[in-house]
Amino acid sequence: MSTPHVIVVMGVAGTGKTTIGPLVAAELGVPYAEGDDFHPPANIAKMSAGTPLDDGDRGPWLDAIGAWAHGRAGQGGVVSSSALKRAYRDRLRAAAPDVVFLHLTGDRALIERRMAERKGHFMPTALLDSQFATLEVLGSDEAGVAVDVSGTPQEIARRAVTALRQLDRAA
Repeated sequence: MSTPHVIVVMGVAGTGKTTIGPLVAAELGVPYAEGDDFHPPANIAKMSAGTPLDDGDRGPWLDAIGAWAHGRAGQGGVVSSSALKRAYRDRLRAAAPDVVFLHLTGDRALIERRMAERKGHFMPTALLDSQFATLEVLGSDEAGVAVDVSGTPQEIARRAVTALRQLDRAA
């Protein structure tokens, strides 16, 4: 990408945000921040108990991610955040207007299988339905690309970087 953007790797739980984000960041030569690290302990406890977060829970988390993205403006970076609703993405854009979204998408069965194979993650597979129910796909007026998560992490990251570079050239 010609101008260093802050990329928000988004999608439902289990799409590989934590795996793909660092690979994309490395390819672009920018730092990566793990979105889960911005959650307050109360959010982690709630999700660990199988309770979906509500908008009130997500507000401080989104604000912390937005502040990180704002601080990286003009320098670039990659951060993960489910960013499932348009309103959440709007909140991130309010803090960092030039963010670009990388929406990791995939077949529900594949995502559920990957979630079940994860070890030590606080997000239970039982919350996947709530994630899909909440998801609002990127609007045509939102800066971003969607990339399918089938294949190896390296293949997915290559497709993502290619799509992001094409988006940058089209701008």
